[in-house]
Amino acid sequence: MVQTEEFIDEKVAEISEQVGDANAVIALSGGVDSSTAAALAYEAVGDQLTPVYVDTGLMRKGETDEIRETFSYMDSLRIVDAKDRFLDALSGVTDPEKKRHVIGEQFIREFETVAEETDADYLVQGTIYPDRIESEGTIKSHHNVGGLPEVVDFEGIVEPMRDLYKDEVREVARALDLEEIISERMPFPGPGLAVRILGEVTDEKLEVAREATHVVEEELDEYDPWQAFAAVLGKATGVKGDNRVHGWVVSVRSVESRDGMTARAQEIDWETLQRIQSRITGQNDNVSRVVYDVTHKPPATIEYE
Repeated sequence: MVQTEEFIDEKVAEISEQVGDANAVIALSGGVDSSTAAALAYEAVGDQLTPVYVDTGLMRKGETDEIRETFSYMDSLRIVDAKDRFLDALSGVTDPEKKRHVIGEQFIREFETVAEETDADYLVQGTIYPDRIESEGTIKSHHNVGGLPEVVDFEGIVEPMRDLYKDEVREVARALDLEEIISERMPFPGPGLAVRILGEVTDEKLEVAREATHVVEEELDEYDPWQAFAAVLGKATGVKGDNRVHGWVVSVRSVESRDGMTARAQEIDWETLQRIQSRITGQNDNVSRVVYDVTHKPPATIEYE
């Protein structure tokens, strides 16, 4: 495991040396990775740093309000409403890799806009080691690594946690005295709900994924999963009342893991699963059935795309 105090001192010095007297923006999602990177960067360069949270429209229920409240102490926090731009860019896109590249490029363009307004030369990211491994291999591109566009209008990209696994990042977050809501927060993919929707991302599918994921997180909190969520797979026939419906199939996934490189599907009791399906199908007329994913990683990945 990482020696946290030594790591913090080393990274603060590195960031300070790399950024120098310039300004920087940091991609802040509210997750433990980007929040820890923000804490390190703020300690290193102080007011030269502008945290930027981009509301992509692909976020969990209530995410933006939670970010605004949690990070209200950061006077320079920028919240960018980019929902329409992201959904327009994703229109008609069905290939998972292309989705990630489209999202990665749109993120960069949003950060470049803020960088121009704040005269920033550097972008700080919460990239961690599994992001790099999966992007540099043949598994999938992460939006902040393999999904980046070829041309990026920054003098440099700063990634203080690029060699850490998720559990090591949490150790650093705790050592930095970040709130438990951040240090212990369940992982959420950078591309958001887009990678929990098979095929094209639409407003309807986003709403289903968002509401279903909210149900899953509430119901499975007592199981303390590494990650628990719902994904929209496609459509299937069902019956509601006396009517035939051709509604969405929602897959529930809950896994245990240490670092995200491997994972095991959790054993969830039948009563809990039935309560989940009842809430999801009851709250959304367009959902015809709910299934539970029992596949480990490998052979599956944790997310769907």
